[in-house]
Amino acid sequence: MLLLDRGGAKTDAWTRTDDLAIGDLPQVLVPWENLPPALAAKAQAQRIGALVPNALSADSISPHLPQLALIAVMFPSFSDGRGFSLAKAIRRAGFGGTLRASGPLIPDQFDYALACGFDEIELPESSTARQTVEQWRQAVGRLSQTYQRGYRRDGNILEGRRQARAASTPS
Repeated sequence: MLLLDRGGAKTDAWTRTDDLAIGDLPQVLVPWENLPPALAAKAQAQRIGALVPNALSADSISPHLPQLALIAVMFPSFSDGRGFSLAKAIRRAGFGGTLRASGPLIPDQFDYALACGFDEIELPESSTARQTVEQWRQAVGRLSQTYQRGYRRDGNILEGRRQARAASTPS
């Protein structure tokens, strides 16, 4: 497993467990189905994260947002983009913690993942064997313009075209 953020590779401080006895581990990442018992067993200073399927709705997750420090959205394949939409919805719902994309993404998706609200990407060994950390680092900043609204503060391609047309049209 390789964990990346904008700066490159990083160490994962979270302990992933399926065990419901989370003990005194400082930061625990549990599967979605184990979240309610993990939250009930949580120690006061303990931080809980949830590993959620990308098909889950943001409405299902939102009641738990104040109690979570990390949400890891699972991507079953690089071609399954539902996790990007879920990330945007989670951020719109007010989640301010760490948002992680977990699965076999490709460097071409890195900028888009960051634009959707992800802070980091967790890659399986099969992906790290194909793409180096340097390839991922070079992918940051490649996305200079988008067609979708809300991904960049300076607007999108369609808004730019509308503004250009309005400026060139005589009043």
